[in-house]
Amino acid sequence: DNWAFLYAQRLALKQELPLHVCFCLVPKFLDATIRHYGFMLRGLQEVAEECAELNIPFHLLLGYAKDVLPAFVEEHGVGGLVTDFCPLRLPQQWVEDVRERLPEDVPFAQVDAHNIVPCWVASPKQEYSARTIRGKIHAQLPEFLTEFPPIVRHPYPPSCPAEPIAWEACYSSLQVDHTVKEVEWATPGTAAGLAVLRSFIAERLKSFSSHRNDPNKAALSNLSPWFHFGQISTQRAILEVQKHRGKYKESVDAFVEEAVVRRELAENFCYYNENYDSVKGAYDWAQTTLKLHTKDKRPFLYKLQELEQGTTHDPLWNAAQLQMVQEGKMHGFLRMYWAKKILEWTRSPEEALQFAIYLNDRYELDGRDPNGYVGCLWSICGIHDQGWAERAVFGKIRYMNYAGCKRKFDVGQFERRYAAGT
Repeated sequence: DNWAFLYAQRLALKQELPLHVCFCLVPKFLDATIRHYGFMLRGLQEVAEECAELNIPFHLLLGYAKDVLPAFVEEHGVGGLVTDFCPLRLPQQWVEDVRERLPEDVPFAQVDAHNIVPCWVASPKQEYSARTIRGKIHAQLPEFLTEFPPIVRHPYPPSCPAEPIAWEACYSSLQVDHTVKEVEWATPGTAAGLAVLRSFIAERLKSFSSHRNDPNKAALSNLSPWFHFGQISTQRAILEVQKHRGKYKESVDAFVEEAVVRRELAENFCYYNENYDSVKGAYDWAQTTLKLHTKDKRPFLYKLQELEQGTTHDPLWNAAQLQMVQEGKMHGFLRMYWAKKILEWTRSPEEALQFAIYLNDRYELDGRDPNGYVGCLWSICGIHDQGWAERAVFGKIRYMNYAGCKRKFDVGQFERRYAAGT
């Protein structure tokens, strides 16, 4: 279910050549920990096995792509290179670095395999909100939301087989924090991700539209870790979920809105706005209103460590933070409340955004993702939102509070589930 892979195989078959799959394992990536690397590496073991069955050698190269890939291309006489797409600046830089170092006669193509409508096709510019991109995406879904052509067992074997992968050596090459442990509820890999998708459709889809904002109800898909690591494709999920539109129209429409429109809006923002993780990336109205209120007295001021340990005065916020630390996934509705409170309890919008991104990227399995950056900027800097009634600290940024949460769901029940020390 990967368009870059399918395109590469199509090229190889046309030229009657072997096909190689390479993954460049970098020793560290932003605030990723062993929680993230463990999930990714165990998913890659499944990829290696699937490739072997398809007669396609899988190579795990240790190091940055610019240092290991051009040498691999020359050594194996590779005739063309196909890569996937990510709008974040570091992966974009990796692509540029490889392009500069490739032999001139080796064509290099990039395929946006993880959006349904490719990012640069969906819109040629930064979109203002979901309202402005929704029509553009829906207009193009008939062309792009299609069944995947099958991958075939590759008929052209390589002249030399792939080196066996020393998975233990991969782990020891990492320079990441090992204190944030892997989680038990989420099994990495495509097979496990597809099982979660099936359980979502069978058990939770029917209540997705009505209960997705209630953290006490099991209504979410929980698919974001597998989406983030490319272990299952959003396109596959949408194709499967849409088969149930007749029975659960509202839930299917709500899921398409979140998994396609909102997700691709986040990709659009990160692709066209180089300040996607900074207050500088916010709209002028939001930067102005936040600046006007920077000196406002905060009701509480917390250090990063106090936030990280979930030791604030607010039991709901602490419970949400502990859910994220323990499970690697905070409920989507609470992510908004969580980030807005960080704005209220830190010295400046800049510090609030820095803390929110750090905690999200360190603990969330789907951290370091366009969705995460845009979620933090929506909550703290009003991205893709509008101005609201002015108030202290927030200015015109949308406000959320404890009383509002109490009106929406049983706050006490959630707090008891993640009380400190349990």
